[in-house]
Amino acid sequence: MPLTGMRKYLNEVIFGTDTPAGKNFDVFLIWAILTSVVLVLLVSVERFGSRYGEMFFILEWIFTGLFTIEYFLRIYCSVNRRAYIFSFYGLVDLLAILPSYLALVFTGAHTLLVIRLLRVLRIFRILKLIHFMRDANLLLRSLWQSRRKIMVFYASMLVLCVIFGAIMYLVEGPRHGFSSIPKSIYWTIVTITTVGFGDITPQTSWGQAIASLTMLIGYSIIAVPTGIVTAELASEIGRERTLRRCDNCSRSGHDVDAEYCKHCGYKLEEEQKLR
Repeated sequence: MPLTGMRKYLNEVIFGTDTPAGKNFDVFLIWAILTSVVLVLLVSVERFGSRYGEMFFILEWIFTGLFTIEYFLRIYCSVNRRAYIFSFYGLVDLLAILPSYLALVFTGAHTLLVIRLLRVLRIFRILKLIHFMRDANLLLRSLWQSRRKIMVFYASMLVLCVIFGAIMYLVEGPRHGFSSIPKSIYWTIVTITTVGFGDITPQTSWGQAIASLTMLIGYSIIAVPTGIVTAELASEIGRERTLRRCDNCSRSGHDVDAEYCKHCGYKLEEEQKLR
């Protein structure tokens, strides 16, 4: 059913960005989100937490109350309530208030309030930064297109880590810290990714030789996932340029953020840019 009365007004303020009230509401919301996240960060610092803990606790519940009221108002004035509740932003809005209530049962759950930072993504919509959203979608599509190749790569790496972990368990053994095959696999992953925590180190000559080989393998293949994603990203950029066509001269190949056709100088409208 169409929105009327108070629901229509609230929808324009809460979901809209074209009216002064809607813009002011979104700006206030972003500042409230940032302030609440800063409070979560400060309360984890012992010097501030011990001195201002009670004040932080009160402010945290004030923000939680505001965000809770806002969440239910969004449901109340949504055109499609089910669509909003199960949308990305709807789930983020819910997750932004749940930790405070969970903290009543589970100690320390309020730390998860930093999830509220995800709500700041609305700033792209508020400030009309469409180009940023388009670039983000381009990156996400590239990651999605490369998912199979990356899964094959990580499956191969997992097999390699299990093999090297078993070998190191056999060569070094529990006396040198390699107390089990899973722990040896952990050492292999740490080594092959060039992290090197140093909590477990090979002591025998054979173990050090295998460790050297593991490091060389890690160094040589560490850039493989980056290369896969880069290739897909270049492919997606090329595909977008091919799809973008000027209505005046019908020529394609325009950059994603182009305002005018590079062939005839015709101004590209928004619907032409996204074609």
